[in-house]
Amino acid sequence: MDLTQGTHEEKNSRAKKMMLWFGIISLIMSFAGWTSAFVVSSSRPDWLKEFVLPNAFIISTVVILISSVTFILAKRALKSANHKATMLWLVATLVLGCVFIYNQFSGFRQIIDLGYNFTGPTSNITMSYIYLIAIVHILHVVVGLICLLVVIYNHFKQKYAKDNMLGLELAGTFWHFIDILWVYLFLFLYFVR
Repeated sequence: MDLTQGTHEEKNSRAKKMMLWFGIISLIMSFAGWTSAFVVSSSRPDWLKEFVLPNAFIISTVVILISSVTFILAKRALKSANHKATMLWLVATLVLGCVFIYNQFSGFRQIIDLGYNFTGPTSNITMSYIYLIAIVHILHVVVGLICLLVVIYNHFKQKYAKDNMLGLELAGTFWHFIDILWVYLFLFLYFVR
């Protein structure tokens, strides 16, 4: 396919989607580097081998998976021209994203209650990696929430229709990416010792 062909809107849409994928690929590389460093560092003598992730991280994983489903339902509702249901599912996704972040911080509280901090005399390399990986992911969820707020605002202003969903599609791609990324990170942190 010749990428120079098509209307201005089609070329603009392709360019925005491609830029999003470049960003996603760079994030994949970043998290691959951190998880690789986690594996390499696990041979250290001070590495915690028996640590189990707090239950709040399990709950947050379920919550973020549900949020992907609600985003899919929002897109389906928009394709059906059901604007009220679209708004309901978008707001539900936003709320679930906030619940995810709340559960992440609850997990951090549980880790701190066990006596492990990010830095200082009560920290160790294992916990520092877990904090780093989870906090950087939370920052990306915050970016996803900002995208959701923009999509909700644009939907309220009736800027989307079943033949004009670029903003919603871009936000959806990013949201599903950060959901899948967390599932990978959770499984990695849960099973890799």
